[in-house]
Amino acid sequence: MDSLRRRFEHFLEQRNFATEALGALEARTGVEKRYLAAGAVSVLTLYLLFGYGASLLCNLIGFVYPAYASIKAIESPNKEDDTVWLTYWVVYALFGLVEFFSDLLLSWFPFYYAGKCAFLLFCMSPGPWNGALLLYRRVVRPLFLKHHAAVDSAVSRLSGQVLDAAAGITRDAPPSLSPPQKNK
Repeated sequence: MDSLRRRFEHFLEQRNFATEALGALEARTGVEKRYLAAGAVSVLTLYLLFGYGASLLCNLIGFVYPAYASIKAIESPNKEDDTVWLTYWVVYALFGLVEFFSDLLLSWFPFYYAGKCAFLLFCMSPGPWNGALLLYRRVVRPLFLKHHAAVDSAVSRLSGQVLDAAAGITRDAPPSLSPPQKNK
């Protein structure tokens, strides 16, 4: 528990939007920012557990900060942070795909959205315990390396069929649907 408290206080010492807002609230109210942050985390957790619209809140947590951090990473000269956030978005997209097909079942589990939010926070956590990097290295990358040639072949074949179908549709279109011809 001591380790978690030290990490929490280390986070509060960093300069970012959240700590600056907490600092402004601390100056205005006189309440230490660690108590303000703990209160905000407690309210968000309770809302995720029992509140209406937990799905929206969870999706905002999983999207808004990562989108902001991704834009900052794109604008920075350092390319390592680009890789971190690109990896997050790959894992986020795969999680969204899995969730789409299993949402009806999963949403019936108690505290599903709290678990989902915890998973997304794990995926965006900084440092060596970044969940997105761990999942990418242990699950996504091995699957990609094993199947990428077959997927590339299928995509190439499918895109050729789509182009052929589009050419056939435009060739067989009635004159009223064809684009107007320029007079010479």
